[in-house]
Amino acid sequence: MTDQASSGPAAGTGANWRESVPEATATDLENLLGTGVGAAQEQLQRNGGFLPFALVVENDGEVRLVAVSPADAAEGSDGDFDADSMIGDLTELLRQNRGDFRATAVVCDILLVEEGSDAIHVAAEHRDGSVFAAVLPYAANTATHEWEFGQLAADSNEPSIWVD
Repeated sequence: MTDQASSGPAAGTGANWRESVPEATATDLENLLGTGVGAAQEQLQRNGGFLPFALVVENDGEVRLVAVSPADAAEGSDGDFDADSMIGDLTELLRQNRGDFRATAVVCDILLVEEGSDAIHVAAEHRDGSVFAAVLPYAANTATHEWEFGQLAADSNEPSIWVD
């Protein structure tokens, strides 16, 4: 899990954001957001956690999952893997192959410092320069042994794949 703080809303939320980008772009980014949140929720429910992963919309419209193997955790740390290193590896892999994609999203587990909550974070980016990110807080309900999810909220995001 990475320690990141959620900051203010992205470049608009809901209808405002959707109106600021082309329809095809909004569809690609929303598809990646929904798929990313769903896949992370499924992994949480099945395994109790999830490793960072990426999703891409290929030029032909096909959505694919991209994953990298975790590196060993830093000596002396209490983690089993280095999530930040995995996110860096995913970002580099996406950059190197970006000519094959219309859009990408990196999905990871973060800590919302101000709320004191874990969250699923999805940072989506389109080759036309549009970006959108969202966070979905979650917590384990110890009484029911099930995951409880909060409200999906927009988050700030900077381009990282189509930058030069």
